[in-house]
Amino acid sequence: MTRASRRRLALLAVVVALLAVAGWQWRREAQATPGSLLALDPAAVDHVALAVSGAPAMHYEKRDGHWWAVDGTPHRSDDGRLAELADTAAARVLSWRQASDFQPAKIGLAPPAAVLTLNGQRIEFGETSVTGPQRYVRVGDRIALIPAHYTPRPPTGHVTDLH
Repeated sequence: MTRASRRRLALLAVVVALLAVAGWQWRREAQATPGSLLALDPAAVDHVALAVSGAPAMHYEKRDGHWWAVDGTPHRSDDGRLAELADTAAARVLSWRQASDFQPAKIGLAPPAAVLTLNGQRIEFGETSVTGPQRYVRVGDRIALIPAHYTPRPPTGHVTDLH
């Protein structure tokens, strides 16, 4: 084997090693990224239920591109506000932990301050975090910290204090 061939082979080995390290790092970062709250496209949400502070849930359906309150006599609801509630599905999660790592009462999840259900997927809202404008939410058997601006309020536009 000539000297030039050995250099090319060594250079190829270095390139392969760098690509392997880059691929490993990319995969590791992708696994560490918390992602969004639900694996649900907000545009696909067509059923919303919202219960705030233990009050009975209000139910909404999307019909012909508009949101309708369907409890009692159906009537048009605030499309923008319901779109904001649907956008909660794509809320950026700051961190995920197992629900067993927490005492639900200490983070406001026993009972939850609000329960938002998007196409049958339940999100329970607890207290805000002491570390910043973040809120604890439970999805299944996991607890997420999400930005506090995703805190649901009734579609009437009235702000409700969730602690």
